Amino acid sequence: MILRALAVAALAFGAQARAADLTPPNGPSAVPSPPWRFAGLPAQTKPTTHFDIVTLDGLRVLRIEADQSYGNLLHPLAAGSAAGTLSWRAQVARPLQGVDLTTRRGDDAALRVCALFDMPLEQVPLFERTLLRLARSRSDEPLPTATLCYVWDAALPPGSVVVSPYTRRVRSIVVHSPPGQWQTERHDLGNDFLRVFGDEASRVPTVAAILIGADADNTASHSVAHVSEIHHSAP
Repeated sequence: MILRALAVAALAFGAQARAADLTPPNGPSAVPSPPWRFAGLPAQTKPTTHFDIVTLDGLRVLRIEADQSYGNLLHPLAAGSAAGTLSWRAQVARPLQGVDLTTRRGDDAALRVCALFDMPLEQVPLFERTLLRLARSRSDEPLPTATLCYVWDAALPPGSVVVSPYTRRVRSIVVHSPPGQWQTERHDLGNDFLRVFGDEASRVPTVAAILIGADADNTASHSVAHVSEIHHSAP
C-alpha cells in the first residue's frame, strides 16, 4: 500500500509546468486554475474527489467534495523552493463519518493540505529506503521522500501528530474548526517539518509541491469542504 500513499506525490516531481509560487485556484472558470491539476491514483478505478470553483458568501472559493472517493489537487513549485510559510482559509461544511487517522480503514479526511519535501534519500531509514526504492522502480516518476500534511479531524486534539498507517513517509498535523465555520491556518513549514520528521532530519529540505486533497474511500463516507486564500511565501 506504500504506492497508494506516495503515487500522487510522485506527480509533483515529474511535472513539467513549474510556478514560482501558488497561483490561486479560484479563477474565473468553474474548474481550478492551472497549474493546479487533479492527481489521482495510477489507473484509478474508484470514484474521484471533485474540485470545483463556486461562489459562497459572495466569494469565489474552491469546493472539495469526497463521496466514497479519492483525489487531490496538486500545484508544483519551482525547483529549489524554500519551505517558508503556508497559509489558507478553510471551512468543512460536511464532515466525514467513521474517521480514525491511526488506522487504514479510517484513514480518510474531509480536507488535507500538504507540502511535499525533497528530503535526501540517505536520510530515510534503511528499511523504508528499500521500500521507497521498490516503489520508485514501479513508478514512471520519482517519489518524494517526505510529505507533511495538515489534516482536518474532529477526533484528535489540534496539533496532534499522526503517522500515516500506510507509510511513515507521510505524516500529519491535526487542525480543526467547528463544521461550517471558516478558519484561517498559517504554518511555518520548516518548523513543522522538523517537528514531525526530526527523528530523521536536522535540516529543512526544499519543497516540490503543495497539495489539497480529500478522500472518503476507506470510510465509504461523504464530505464537503471549501478553501480560499491559499498562499506560500518563502522565508
